[in-house]
Amino acid sequence: MSNNILKYKIAIGLFPGIGPVTAKNIIAYTGSVEGVFTEKKTALMKIPGIGETTANQIIANRNVLEIAEKEIHFIEKNNIKTSFFLDQDYPYLLKQIPDAPILFYYKGRMNLENRKIISIVGTRNATAGGRANVEKLVTDMASSGLNPIIVSGLAFGIDICAHKAALKNNLDTFAVLGHSLDRIYPQVHTATAREIEERGALISEFTSHSTFDRQNFLRRNRIIAGLAHAIIVAESGEKGGSLVTADIANSYNREVFAFPGRISDKYSVGCNRLIKSNKAALIENSSDVEYLLGWEQNSAKRSVQTQLFVDLNEDETKISEVLKQEKNQTIDVICQKLNMTQGKVSALLLELEFKGVVRNLPGKIFELTTNI
Repeated sequence: MSNNILKYKIAIGLFPGIGPVTAKNIIAYTGSVEGVFTEKKTALMKIPGIGETTANQIIANRNVLEIAEKEIHFIEKNNIKTSFFLDQDYPYLLKQIPDAPILFYYKGRMNLENRKIISIVGTRNATAGGRANVEKLVTDMASSGLNPIIVSGLAFGIDICAHKAALKNNLDTFAVLGHSLDRIYPQVHTATAREIEERGALISEFTSHSTFDRQNFLRRNRIIAGLAHAIIVAESGEKGGSLVTADIANSYNREVFAFPGRISDKYSVGCNRLIKSNKAALIENSSDVEYLLGWEQNSAKRSVQTQLFVDLNEDETKISEVLKQEKNQTIDVICQKLNMTQGKVSALLLELEFKGVVRNLPGKIFELTTNI
């Protein structure tokens, strides 16, 4: 890539007060990333959603190109690669989310073609049980032949446990950082970060020497959610970043799973509430994840034995009739057609899954598995 073009790609993300959505809109209307730096104020103001204030911000801060040139020197010196949202190698799943970063930096390698990707998140105060669940989950995924990429945030607790389990089982793993690539936080995870470079990548959307800000760790959660096919909350208290990630994932229509825990356990409260409020599907092992995502390696091994004559109650029959009308339906459509609450429909669909009548597909879509 020409350094001159890269300079513009880096610089567009440096305008103060202009996020990824606005930046992409400006690029679309100006026709190129260079156009953002050459258009006159009057032309910028004609772009939908760009008022005089934003146009003034762009005109007044075009010196960000100088900062971008310095960043190019840094990434070349440190063997850092970049991925721009219009580049062919930009991650497909990440490109689907509206607020994906314009450009991100990474060290290592990112071969995502035809790969299954799972994000695992959770509390920094992981219990022995939580760590054991993650280790077994990742180990079983590796032994099943799925070989997914494991994504997490390199933080204490569940995050570092997920990365180490992936490395131990020779799986690729990505660490999405809440800071720039000129440091590793926490420092105690530096050795693991170096191993991750060998088996995957360290990823950041922040330029070198960026301010170390707690809000940056919340921003990186959308990347953790957007990179993956599904997000697993392994353990969480009543509040925490992993619950924020789960909410973001739901807004992206990604599958969210959670390990349940005892109601008396402090760090199971978040997972239990996600499950209770239908924001996450309950899982106990990797087989549950494979089944719910339709990733079974051996259909004979995991096939659901459906009965020749399935006994359905009145409401279950209504749902099956709706699913007969179309090949598959989202839970929202089912609720609308039957005038039922999402909680009631979710419970009925779960019961139909147990009976082998309904199958849950990625994207919270349901279909019949047998003719009734």
